[in-house]
Amino acid sequence: MRSANLLNDFAFKYVFGEDCKEANDALKSLLTVFLERKVNKVVVKNSEIVKDYSKMKSPRLDLLVEFDNQTMVDLEMQLRQTKDNLPIRFSYYLARLHGCQELEGKYYGELKETIVLVFFNVNLIDNHRMCNTFTLRNEEGLSFVEESQDRMKLCTVEMAKLDINKPLENMNEQEKMIYYFLNCHKGMEDSKIKMMIESDEVIQMLEKRVETISDDRWKKIIEDFQKLHENEERMERQLEIEELQRAKEEARKAMLEVNKLKQEANKLSQEADKKIEDAEKKSEEADKKFEEANKQIEQANKQIEDANTRVNDANKRADESAKKMNQMNQEMKQMIQGLLSNGMSLEFVSKLLSKSESEIMELVK
Repeated sequence: MRSANLLNDFAFKYVFGEDCKEANDALKSLLTVFLERKVNKVVVKNSEIVKDYSKMKSPRLDLLVEFDNQTMVDLEMQLRQTKDNLPIRFSYYLARLHGCQELEGKYYGELKETIVLVFFNVNLIDNHRMCNTFTLRNEEGLSFVEESQDRMKLCTVEMAKLDINKPLENMNEQEKMIYYFLNCHKGMEDSKIKMMIESDEVIQMLEKRVETISDDRWKKIIEDFQKLHENEERMERQLEIEELQRAKEEARKAMLEVNKLKQEANKLSQEADKKIEDAEKKSEEADKKFEEANKQIEQANKQIEDANTRVNDANKRADESAKKMNQMNQEMKQMIQGLLSNGMSLEFVSKLLSKSESEIMELVK
């Protein structure tokens, strides 16, 4: 077996992105196979690999390619499954690529097509298709724009979905190229690789590019690869530390807020207790006043009762007096009538009884 492995970001970019005719032809073949359109002319916009990894979130190991009608393709071999979200990362690449076009003084209809074509060796999409193309569509699959005017595409190649045991004669061009990517390090020791190298022009072209990677160059590629991913891991750890610190700071602020709320709650509770205590005192005073008022009412009722009793007694005595007076008046009337009937004059009776003649007459009516 040889050392070269196309799943390595640096090796992938070297094979397809170097500024030479062989790499250019290999790149055209790759795009023709996976974009399923004939590619006649390509220009690599970033053939140089960024050397300073220490200050970058994501060094440009992808290939930024422009072909034929100025369609832009961001081509990437993503072997390492980072903790950073890959689908969101790829969406960001597409948005960044589409938004970098110069549009001043132009119509939006003049925007060029942009494609992110990414290879990765993990399963992310819940279907059985190895190659998927994503565009702007609604939940029912309706395209936001006409297919001919769709300017943004995300093309994914999940190499882990390849059936490596599938007979070579049953593989399509995409499956053959993916098989080569996954197993090119085996070289002629792999029977399928050997057969493809002997019979397939595209694979022959890729094999020539891979063979140009000497052991010394491969060692350099591995060193750069390790430096890059060590830096990515360092930056991820730094992000985790910063995220943890942010979480701790948010937790501290939340705790301060909770303590503040507790203090306010305690203060409100104390105020409520005081108000309850005042209310209880007022209630006790009201109860006491109510009891005193009840006593006063009872005393008043007793006094009224006594007064009513005295009034009743007075009424009884008055009634008795009236009866006696009436009886006396009857007796006097009878006596006056008797005196008058015996021939006594009214004047004599008046003097006898010390009453006026009118009073005498009133009595005998």
